Amino acid sequence: MASSRAVSSDRRSQVHTEVRAPMEVVVSRVVMYVFGVIEVFIGVRFVLMLLGANAEAGFVKMVYGVSGVFMAPFITIFSTQKVEGAIFEWSALVAIAVYALVAWGLTALIRAVSPRSQAQTVERVESKDDSVAQQ
Repeated sequence: MASSRAVSSDRRSQVHTEVRAPMEVVVSRVVMYVFGVIEVFIGVRFVLMLLGANAEAGFVKMVYGVSGVFMAPFITIFSTQKVEGAIFEWSALVAIAVYALVAWGLTALIRAVSPRSQAQTVERVESKDDSVAQQ
């Protein structure tokens, strides 16, 4: 009997599609995140002072310490108003507004320098050819 040779061909291909945000969008998001965290700390400070929180509590000390660094340029703009242990800190509201404007300005500058706002789509095709000879 004659030997027969069968050839099997197995072809596989996969398409990997990735959507990548432009670097400007990533930098803008980081700027907004950082300034958002700063504003949250100042906002929590404002609420804690307004409610007359105990300044010796650990969490309150931490919030006052972190937010104090960012409040330094604004602390003497307005005098604080005290009513029965509660403190209304106008300068905290000014600081929140100024940091929001700075964040908006930086992201607008980033967009102006590089106006590309669409995501980039990258496709990669992988193919695998297998030839198996059987007897």
